[in-house]
Amino acid sequence: MRSNPKITIVIVSHNARHYIQDCLESVYHQNYPRQLSKVVLVDNDSSDSTVGFVRESFPWVKVIENRTNRGFAEANNQGYFLALKNKSDYLVLLNQDTIVSREWLRHMVDLAESKPKVAAIQPKLLLHPETNLINSFGNRIHFLGFAYCDKYRRPDRERQTSAFDVPYPSGAACLLKISAIKEVGLLDERLFMYHEDVDLGWRMRLAGYHILLDPLAVVYHKYSFSKAKYKFYYMERNRLVVCLQAYRLATLLLFFPAWLVMELGIIAYAAKNGWLKQKLKGYWWIIGHWPSIFSRRLDYQFKLRRIKDRLIIKLFTGSIEFQEVSYFPLTYVVNPLMRAYLWLAQKIIFW
Repeated sequence: MRSNPKITIVIVSHNARHYIQDCLESVYHQNYPRQLSKVVLVDNDSSDSTVGFVRESFPWVKVIENRTNRGFAEANNQGYFLALKNKSDYLVLLNQDTIVSREWLRHMVDLAESKPKVAAIQPKLLLHPETNLINSFGNRIHFLGFAYCDKYRRPDRERQTSAFDVPYPSGAACLLKISAIKEVGLLDERLFMYHEDVDLGWRMRLAGYHILLDPLAVVYHKYSFSKAKYKFYYMERNRLVVCLQAYRLATLLLFFPAWLVMELGIIAYAAKNGWLKQKLKGYWWIIGHWPSIFSRRLDYQFKLRRIKDRLIIKLFTGSIEFQEVSYFPLTYVVNPLMRAYLWLAQKIIFW
């Protein structure tokens, strides 16, 4: 166990002037040895004063300035290549709107160093300024690909101090082993934003790694849920892409009836709420990019896979329990039916 591995912290920014000072000041005052932790800000074509402010006020931060918005995935991948150049052992992804606690990185590094088969660790995410409320106590994956924050906006009364398995590490704040990334690959730049962390975590699990949440590592997140139409486009499109690539064919066929019912319901919901065009655009993108989806699927199934779907879906859920998208039919009709469907599928799937 190494006492002080080298870390590269990557913060992707876009018009972050309002957030970035709190974020970088908290990173500066953490208790991990400063000479072993490099901080990289990858700016995605901000139109405000983010880049100039960081260069002037935080000269110890390495700034990569993109002239176009390259998306969350590609910008973090740029940080990964710099981490390789720095010969780092770990890559940390950190959102621009976070504030880290003093001990957060030390806790995660010590935990990762003690567990060779752990590829990623997520801290406990609390809201800010409502620091008594949870942002994420381990994100969850619905078996149809939806992903959401567990225990969102619940009071932080968690007494659990030992780390536990979670389906994937939140891209808002997580520690990733460089050695694991070398094996499973980088963030998928085709996804641009949303679900790239789900995809990465799923690949890590297919390769036989564990992903943990460390309750002792705490990060505060100035999180707000956006209902922008572009967000529904990326979230809906990308969850389908991830499922098509990661599940075995037999699993996809078994889940198809549930998928069809859910898709029809989402299409109706999208039409009612004004983002049907974005939903249909997502289907069209998948059709147009099917060769690359199929190619990655072959890699997932024949190069990466060490673990059966039977074990993967043990961590999945049949419910969507996220306060911002809660409504009567979902809570009292869809969730019970999907929970029953997943329960039956878990009894059937042996592959």
